Amino acid sequence: MDPLYHFLTMVEADPRISAAHISLYAALWKKWKDSGQDGPLSFFRQDIINLCKISGGNTYHKVLRQLHEYGYVKYIPSYNHFLGSMVSFTSLKATLKT
Repeated sequence: MDPLYHFLTMVEADPRISAAHISLYAALWKKWKDSGQDGPLSFFRQDIINLCKISGGNTYHKVLRQLHEYGYVKYIPSYNHFLGSMVSFTSLKATLKT
């Protein structure tokens, strides 16, 4: 099954997750799928915020950090304006109860 499906199944029971979390995760997932990569996604904030519809930079960073803290993604920020940040999607399938 698709990891996006697993994510949506997991967050259904996670009261910490808001619409902003779901939107950002879905936007990152789409960018990753569009890239055709198998490894982590390298991205820039401006490429994601238009897709996820989070306009505030503080909200964007807070939500991304929370997705990392909650274990939904592995986020490696870049403080270099020429190198994108990295995100990889954690395996949620093993944590689902079937």
